[in-house]
Amino acid sequence: MYQGIIRHLFTLFLALTSLSYVHAQSSFIPLNDDYYHLIDRLEIKRGKLSEGFNYNIKPFERKAVVSLTDSILKEGTVNLTDRDWETIDYIREDSWEWTNGMISTDSAQYNRLARLGWFKSPPPGKKRKFWEHPADLYSIHNKDFDLHFNFVTTNFIGKDNSYDTTRFNTLWGTSRGVEIRGMINNKLGFYTYVADNQGRFPRYIGEHKIEDPRFPGEGLAKYHERNGSFDFLTARGYITFRPLKSVNVKFGHDYNVFGSGYRSLILSDNSSPYLFLRLDTQLGKFHYTNLWTSMTNTGKDAFAEELRRKKFAAIHHLSVNVTDKLNIGVFEAEVFNRDSVGGGYDLNYLNPIIFYRYVESYIGSQDNALLGLDFRWLAGKTASVYGQFVLDEFLSKELFNGSKFWGNKYSLQLGAKYVDAFGVPNLDFQAEFNLVRPYTYSHKDGGRNYMHYGQALAHPLGANFREFVGILRYKATSRLTVYGTLMSAMQGKNPTTGDYMNFGGDISKNYEERSINRNGEYGQKIGQGIRATTLYTDLRLTYSLAHNLFLDGRYLIRKISSVDKNVAVNSNIFTFAIRYNMAFRQQTF
Repeated sequence: MYQGIIRHLFTLFLALTSLSYVHAQSSFIPLNDDYYHLIDRLEIKRGKLSEGFNYNIKPFERKAVVSLTDSILKEGTVNLTDRDWETIDYIREDSWEWTNGMISTDSAQYNRLARLGWFKSPPPGKKRKFWEHPADLYSIHNKDFDLHFNFVTTNFIGKDNSYDTTRFNTLWGTSRGVEIRGMINNKLGFYTYVADNQGRFPRYIGEHKIEDPRFPGEGLAKYHERNGSFDFLTARGYITFRPLKSVNVKFGHDYNVFGSGYRSLILSDNSSPYLFLRLDTQLGKFHYTNLWTSMTNTGKDAFAEELRRKKFAAIHHLSVNVTDKLNIGVFEAEVFNRDSVGGGYDLNYLNPIIFYRYVESYIGSQDNALLGLDFRWLAGKTASVYGQFVLDEFLSKELFNGSKFWGNKYSLQLGAKYVDAFGVPNLDFQAEFNLVRPYTYSHKDGGRNYMHYGQALAHPLGANFREFVGILRYKATSRLTVYGTLMSAMQGKNPTTGDYMNFGGDISKNYEERSINRNGEYGQKIGQGIRATTLYTDLRLTYSLAHNLFLDGRYLIRKISSVDKNVAVNSNIFTFAIRYNMAFRQQTF
């Protein structure tokens, strides 16, 4: 079965590649909350949805982001601060292979681009072997081959007072690796990233180390009880090409994100990377994304013939720019496996334009189906409003009668960004509310829940919670940026000891083992079980030494209040880091 699927995919790959001889291709900007906010800020201030990408579908092509800066420079009507001009300069330097000849050199606005003096050109007539361009350790750029090679690293030290033994209070971490991207004949794009990581991290990050050691956002990790440290490898890579002008194909191991918020209730980068095939079709105002994935089941009986059992997902998302300020989208997802019948990927879900719920009924399966919608609205060149709604399961007669039926499983997000907030230049404010009903995203087994490698594909808290997130971002100077995050969440958890029923917060649990102690199948409400209230305050100062070289100072207070002493914990964490060409790990949960 698997060999047949591989043959079909390889045949499809060859057919598509043979058509791609006339369309230029770009690699994608790796997911990075700090970086993507800069793009979002520019789009908001422009007051118009970008033509080359949809902010609800990440990551973005480098070429499309450079095109956004081109449009801003050519239009010359966007009210930009000095920091915004530096942002445009930074983005264009970071994807410099797409800037040649793409803007008018006689533009008065272009002449205002600010340089920070991070990079000094070599003497006339001489050429550097390394750092010829400030964004790359080594690069080649010609009509046949484009290559960008970079060393990546993060190193930090810190303290966490929540550990039971003082010898573990000291935190440390080191990551070293390489990042390579480029194009062949301007048609085939490629990207690879690999890094080796070791460290002792805050206590709340290592909560999975006992049953199945893994690091949040990554795969398998080794946990060393002797010194309380983790050791894990990070690896991502893909190829990308355009068989048609309006169709982009991407295949590899990486993350995909649907949503405009700090969190995503559809698909986030919370889990480890996974194997995927993604097709993006852009036809005028319409953007259609197909995503087929192969993931890993870490539930009970997760091994078969010494290999981890597979699970699969098929997702499609269709959005339309109703106006140049409003985007509305709908999506559908199916999570399934076929271990019980000895099968692999169900070919019925390879149809890119069919209603998956029909397929599910047609083949008589009990796969996990999710439906939903999202939107994004740009308001007055100063704000954006966004939201998501995901419907996992429901009975229409029970949805609106207040019965709190267990099968009414849904999640809701509403958020907004306000740039140059309250008239203060370069001060941005974001507020977001997330709500997920008990048992949402869960299923009868690990092969059909909305998880990959034991980690939620949507929100890191899973289900059965309400959450408020507030974020302040202030670019104080050309080099210094201040980030403040406040998160407050109320979640119902399962008891940590003894026999218990499933209260719906842990989406890895079988929903058939649910708690029915109140009114049978009814009265299931958010916060049921062991109530835990989390208050999370995070302050970070980031100082830019050079292009993609940063110093980070961070102070974090995390307090969980609960009647269960095994759940309640207080943490005061301080870290200091230096990083180069690596995104800052947020990990706020």
